[in-house]
Amino acid sequence: MNKVCVIGHFGFGEELLNGQTVKTKIITKELKKQFGTDEISVIDTHGGKKEIFKLMFNIYQAIKRSKNIIMMPAQNGVQFFSPLLYFCNYFYHKRIHYVVIGGWLPELLEKKTWLKKYLKKFYGIYVETNTMKLALEKQGFKNIYVMANCKELHILKDNELIFSYAEPYKLCTFSRVMKQKGIEDAIEAVIQVNNKMGKVIFSLDIYGQIDSEQIEWFKDTMKNVPTYINYCGEVPFDKSTDVLRDYFALLFPTYYFGEGFAGTLIDALAVGIPVVASDWRYNPDIVKENKTGYIFKTKDLQDFQSKLMELYKEKEFWIHNKKSILSTANEYLPCNVIKTLLNQLD
Repeated sequence: MNKVCVIGHFGFGEELLNGQTVKTKIITKELKKQFGTDEISVIDTHGGKKEIFKLMFNIYQAIKRSKNIIMMPAQNGVQFFSPLLYFCNYFYHKRIHYVVIGGWLPELLEKKTWLKKYLKKFYGIYVETNTMKLALEKQGFKNIYVMANCKELHILKDNELIFSYAEPYKLCTFSRVMKQKGIEDAIEAVIQVNNKMGKVIFSLDIYGQIDSEQIEWFKDTMKNVPTYINYCGEVPFDKSTDVLRDYFALLFPTYYFGEGFAGTLIDALAVGIPVVASDWRYNPDIVKENKTGYIFKTKDLQDFQSKLMELYKEKEFWIHNKKSILSTANEYLPCNVIKTLLNQLD
């Protein structure tokens, strides 16, 4: 009998960079470090409905052979796996854990109230922010733990920080490329600020995997942009800091409905650069005004532009504040974050 079986979207054989796959792999890797590879088994949910019967059989076998089951599904997956694990575990009484990816669970359970019955029987549910914990406790949950998002990355040393910048100051977005992540808003805000200043004070580089359903939208969006705005492709999740360290600030104008504790915010902390983020969902829990960046009103381009102007005016402050930003990054390393989960394993 092994220690843990992780059920999640690994996408074996593919290079997937979405938040769900990345976090699933990071948590599993850290569990293997803690307990050894032989103690950790995995079930890849990639393939969905095509592999449904094989998946159900594998889950039943995992419950028999593992002391702990950790599930890490997306929105649709939680509605399938929660009752399945509940019923499969009826005779075995193993510890079932749910590591939440994103920030959508409280809203989902308000609509799908039947799910609460199953999730309240789980040993632990691990959410990314304290705001999520409080929201679920208001719904009657007593098995909620805060386990922040995490990334295994290279946190810069003080002597690796970049303190020398010149116009145009380099900004970037570092997320899935889709309308709901605010990419279009970032482009428009940078253009408008440069126009108001009568010169190019900011450039913008866009990084990330283009959403497969929004390729045409992005092509149209990029057709007539100025030369100081560019799409720079994808970056492996473990190479993010190597790229981000050269930038002055990160833009995160998301209004994506499933947004939780975005890993890109950790990337920014790890290289000591400020974030200009929307006040969408849990961003204010992570980005602290005038300490690690600025928060603006979601979808409010005027407020977004004003924060960019403030970023420019206070550029000397942010350059000298790099070490302070950097000091907050260690708490989001997997080896530290996962302690919350380790304390609850059988």
